[in-house]
Amino acid sequence: MAWTAAGVGMALVYWFVWVMGAAEVKGKRAVDLKMGSITNDKVKDKYTQYWSFFRRPKETAITEASAEKVPAFVDTFYNLVTDIYEWGWGQSFHFSPSLPGRSHREATRVHEERVADLLQAKPGHRLLDVGCGVGGPMRAIAAHSGSNVVGITINEYQVNRARAHNRKAGLDSRCEVVCGNFLSMPFSDASFDGAYSIEATCHAPRLQDVYGEVFRVLKPGGLYVSYEWVTTSLYRADNPEHVEAIHGIERGDALPGLRRQDEIASIAKEVGFEVLKELDLALPPALPWWTRLKMGRIAYWRNSLVVRVLTMLRIAPKGVCEVHEMLYETAQHLTRGGETGIFTPMHMVLLRKPVESK
Repeated sequence: MAWTAAGVGMALVYWFVWVMGAAEVKGKRAVDLKMGSITNDKVKDKYTQYWSFFRRPKETAITEASAEKVPAFVDTFYNLVTDIYEWGWGQSFHFSPSLPGRSHREATRVHEERVADLLQAKPGHRLLDVGCGVGGPMRAIAAHSGSNVVGITINEYQVNRARAHNRKAGLDSRCEVVCGNFLSMPFSDASFDGAYSIEATCHAPRLQDVYGEVFRVLKPGGLYVSYEWVTTSLYRADNPEHVEAIHGIERGDALPGLRRQDEIASIAKEVGFEVLKELDLALPPALPWWTRLKMGRIAYWRNSLVVRVLTMLRIAPKGVCEVHEMLYETAQHLTRGGETGIFTPMHMVLLRKPVESK
């Protein structure tokens, strides 16, 4: 009986960690969880510093001094969450509308390929991925369009992960990744045929700053597509439930205050763009984007158990439990934002740099 119990226990561990622990064939396994470039003994401290900074989201962008600190804390955030995202979500750190009869992975691919189609991307084009993460969208867009894609992310650990994925996919000759701040990009003026950002510019304290940089590096006539995180017209600042949901999203996703949906086009025009199209891709007939977040309690406890066991065995660093719990709570706020319609992560704008721009 003892041997049988031991065998069953080992089988369960194998199932939880190796089988259930991988988001996809080339994703992360639970036993490989790290906290980016943060050393194991600093994870808890970095998490505490991050949480202290973003506990009052709106205040992080009010003063110039606090706004200047945002990039460093966004970098810390992605050190903390990148491996957990890959483990449980895959290589594309964004949402997409659910599609009837299609898997989440397929729906994600369709959502990314839409960007390439909007940009009219083709072989020979040089595209910019603004906030590329570990490069899931980059690889999908490069494969779909035949274009060359350059991605920029502030997080060095993500740069290394993206480059490794590019090599595995056989796309490293057409996908390049640069470590840098998209508020001050290390690219020459008018050096890209097109650009896109997928749920990334929400980390900027001022959208004007990142849009201005994209405008600068685009060639005249170049197109830019962005999927923006915004509050909708249904949001009410005097509704405590609405406020808690939005603040929960901001705190748990390193956001210095969400912008309103009706602000995006005017900001784009302010920096010089022509607005060609504006659409909330989450609206019907699109199916709910938050279905992936509504994980059952069994799945949550399974993941929590795996993380706690790995932490106890010192395979995962101390502090990963707190980060996992933070992300789970943030998922609840995101789900609430989607169900009430007060938040959308995919307000799409298609912009063009005027042909006469220099």
